[in-house]
Amino acid sequence: MKKITIAIDGHSSCGKSTMAKDLAREVGYVYVDTGAMYRSVTLYALRHGLFREDGSVKTDALEQQMPDIRISFKFNPETGRPDTYLNGECVEQEIRSLEVSNHVSPVAAIPFVRTAMVAQQQQMGKDKGVVMDGRDIGTTVFPDAELKIFVTASAKVRAQRRYDELKAKGMPADFDDILKNVEERDYIDSHREVSPLRKADDALELDNSDMTIPEQKEWLLARFNERVSASE
Repeated sequence: MKKITIAIDGHSSCGKSTMAKDLAREVGYVYVDTGAMYRSVTLYALRHGLFREDGSVKTDALEQQMPDIRISFKFNPETGRPDTYLNGECVEQEIRSLEVSNHVSPVAAIPFVRTAMVAQQQQMGKDKGVVMDGRDIGTTVFPDAELKIFVTASAKVRAQRRYDELKAKGMPADFDDILKNVEERDYIDSHREVSPLRKADDALELDNSDMTIPEQKEWLLARFNERVSASE
């Protein structure tokens, strides 16, 4: 069976990572969580004091230290999904915190950060057979991807999902703070100068506000089978 590239873009906390992970496992493809890569850079910046008190990034210092930031993924047999590693340390839980969520959009908007991450992502997907999710996969990283999906849901639904996810992990969570973060990230992601979040012209849009995870899974697998058949 011919392998294809699958690009899944969308707003924060819309469930695209869950969809992408499940599809990759179902069809035997490699999954790459690009959002985790930007979150890892953000965690590094937080740990190394690269944010000013007003939340802005010390870009000169971060640019100097970019060569020291190594991000990788390792398969976790217990969860059946890949975990994110920053310089050899598993940071899968730390990068999902609200603190990282509150700082990631400014980091992801920095041109040299995006250039470094996009180059890594393109290298990871050069042999196809990859499912990648993020904000600019179908528009910038893999504009020629055979299957592009743009996922969205209402801000309140996405905030509730994020709240439930954090509570399930035993992490502190406040719904109003999360909703504010979701709305702020939507604005920043959509208005940044480099690779803004937007639906690719040839992407299929999925509003999953009222869909269950099994329903999303079924819908995505059907789209995958259609594209694979069309490409053979």
